[in-house]
Amino acid sequence: MENQIEKKTEHKIKVGVLSDTHGHLDRKILEYFQGVDHIIHGGDIGLPWLILQLEEIAPVTAVLGNNDADIDYKESEMLTLGGRKFLILHEYDIDSPSDKIRKRIIRENPDVVIFGHTHKRFCQEMGKTLFFNPGYAGEPINHHERSVAILHCDESGITAEFKPL
Repeated sequence: MENQIEKKTEHKIKVGVLSDTHGHLDRKILEYFQGVDHIIHGGDIGLPWLILQLEEIAPVTAVLGNNDADIDYKESEMLTLGGRKFLILHEYDIDSPSDKIRKRIIRENPDVVIFGHTHKRFCQEMGKTLFFNPGYAGEPINHHERSVAILHCDESGITAEFKPL
């Protein structure tokens, strides 16, 4: 499944995106993310060693999820990659965002908002912002579709490529 989002960028980059690993790092993720420029983890990391393994592939920016305890990450991060601003947080309610997050999006005007928590893929442009959830990357559980994603960013836009696990 691919979605093309029209936005300008200064550089061609590939960003690996995952969320809700809950301490499980599927070997396919390491294969899929080979060659990415940066990795973003949208929370519910589980165990800190998981981030260390991802850092062997590319720099990682991660945020805390509602199930993360005693891990030294922030609840949200703002990151600029390839001329684009990424707001990363774990929980985002598409239908009813909190006032705090809605105001932050207006104030900081990110190109992409990356989130997790729902365990469901999501890729939709609202206004000039792409709202993106890579899906659930944790251990196999009945009826849970598992995935990660790669965002391809270049001068023609952002292409979201979901990868099944």
